[in-house]
Amino acid sequence: MILTNKRVVIIGPGAIGGSTACFVAQAGFDVVLVANREETVQKINRDGIRVSGVKGSHTTKIPAVAKVKDLEGVFDVAFVATKAWALRETAKELLPFIKEDGVVVSMQNGICTDILEEVVGKARTIGCVVGYGATMIERGHLEVTSTGEFVIGSADGTVSENVRFAGQALESLFPVRITEHILEELYSKLIVNSCITSLGAVCGIKLGQMMKRRELRRIFLQVIDEAMAVATAMGIKVPPYGGKLDYYGLIKKGIVRRLISHLMLIIVGQKYKNLKSSSLQSLERGEQTEIDYFNGYISKKGSQAGVRTPINDQLVKMIKEIEAGKREIGLINIRTLNSDLQRRCPRG
Repeated sequence: MILTNKRVVIIGPGAIGGSTACFVAQAGFDVVLVANREETVQKINRDGIRVSGVKGSHTTKIPAVAKVKDLEGVFDVAFVATKAWALRETAKELLPFIKEDGVVVSMQNGICTDILEEVVGKARTIGCVVGYGATMIERGHLEVTSTGEFVIGSADGTVSENVRFAGQALESLFPVRITEHILEELYSKLIVNSCITSLGAVCGIKLGQMMKRRELRRIFLQVIDEAMAVATAMGIKVPPYGGKLDYYGLIKKGIVRRLISHLMLIIVGQKYKNLKSSSLQSLERGEQTEIDYFNGYISKKGSQAGVRTPINDQLVKMIKEIEAGKREIGLINIRTLNSDLQRRCPRG
């Protein structure tokens, strides 16, 4: 049963925020969308949000405002679907509009819960693993490209009424699993992003093409090796991503084990062959990526724990150079990474 006395605000009209808003509102929840641009607000208020793709075609009318400061009243749950680098300021703006026992859900890629904790407090911070795919066709028109699930959980491990309410709202889209160990779940998704998203950004090709190349698969596995070494140092037991991608199996040593790991990556590449890196899309639009919250997080935590992360460090450096216009996107970057890897691990 939907609790009609509770209110939801969703910040960000992009692929994830917009599609979430469409289905949550369609299910009957009291939703307001913060759309960030006045022209987007006008379009949504006039025509609604249109979503197509694997869940069919839907158009839903949703009340929208341009900025957080334009909101009225207070909310029980806020879903923040901005870029990771915008989360801190967005959370600060949200503070007056969140109830004392309300919660703020971080829907960003990467691990951002520590940033949110600093602003809204640990008890009100909710991490969320977004397991489905979506893309923006145009403002106000989103496409859901793949199915999946949500995993949500409080930073302090408690399961409050509003955490359950957030889960109920998200179930309007896909199944929801509530966990008491959200950091571990977020780290599992982080590793996927640090491989697929970042490597796709530096080489400029889709996942299917990437996984056909042995040198890319070797770098992919090295990113995972380093990430898992950092996880061990942090005391994190990393669950399989999506319940299927077992990192502990992928990093096992030995010729036969590595051959199996390469084969698994080829299969993943074929299954999701048309997947295009979101960071690559950001770079193509001239926008800032979220690299600091992917490989940058691994590098930072590795440095703090005394664990070397040279491939992750190099990926961060390369993408920042691309952002600054000092490096071109292309396979030459993979050859550079692979040369570094060959010098350190010639049989990997």
